[in-house]
Amino acid sequence: MDIVEELLKGNRLALSRAITAIENETDEAMDIMKKLYPHTGHAFVLGITGPPGAGKSTLTDKLARAYREQGKTVGIIAIDPTSPFTGGAILGDRIRMNGLTMDEGVFIRSMGTRGSLGGLSHKTADAVKAMDAFGKDIIFVETVGVGQSEVDIVKAADTTMVVLIPGMGDDIQAIKAGILEIGDVFTINKADHDGADKLVREMNMMLDLDGLMTDWRPPIQKVIASQNEGITETIENIEKHFKYISENGILTKRRTERSKNEMLDVLHSRIGSYITNKLVETGKMDEYVEKIKARETDPYTVVSHVMKDMLK
Repeated sequence: MDIVEELLKGNRLALSRAITAIENETDEAMDIMKKLYPHTGHAFVLGITGPPGAGKSTLTDKLARAYREQGKTVGIIAIDPTSPFTGGAILGDRIRMNGLTMDEGVFIRSMGTRGSLGGLSHKTADAVKAMDAFGKDIIFVETVGVGQSEVDIVKAADTTMVVLIPGMGDDIQAIKAGILEIGDVFTINKADHDGADKLVREMNMMLDLDGLMTDWRPPIQKVIASQNEGITETIENIEKHFKYISENGILTKRRTERSKNEMLDVLHSRIGSYITNKLVETGKMDEYVEKIKARETDPYTVVSHVMKDMLK
């Protein structure tokens, strides 16, 4: 079947196959993306990040149901830790969102990190575009943590929500710099646990001290996702942020920056693959590795030589 034609008609199997091609970087993946691109740019993309155990999947599940009640269609991309045995995503997030899988208006896809985040950002961005072209109104990108890799992934989002939980102790100190940079909306999940109010106070203090403050002060909402408490207010915060960035030209700037980053990601990936393949084909890879191992040369000299040789 013509994957693109079927995907644009609303065929879920075609969407699934398109994302598989994107993940596996098959020969047809780029052709698929070229054809889909004119049909993208309509969906609202929400990035959801936070430390492991923060209940992001439960929260995503509840938010998705609430948006479905509004009549909106939903796509969910869950970035899963990779199984060390199969190389595939462990699918924990999809299991936790099992109740949504019967809903035709929801499409859930787990993408494995495969032990490395090289290229995951642009694969995620392409999967978002595939769901966008498919016609999803809102697309969630849920990540596994709040490290640099997650910061890169949420660049694919219009609005980023950071989920925290009480009782993190000193951990909050380690992650606060990063989350202040990326958080548009903060959600304190498991707010029935001890320390929720203290965490809200800490977050407010951090925001007060933040020298990067704009007209938008990220709201902090307490929720108990497992009991569906605070979900309506969280959606209101998300929608207020989207309204703010739409009216102030920030959304246009973010999407322009995203387009530039996507182009550079693809460029770096293609050039890197081209050079690596050429080195392997000519047998020079092993030759260079042996010389570096013997300290006859160094990686920096080799790379400079390869760049001059390949890109002249």
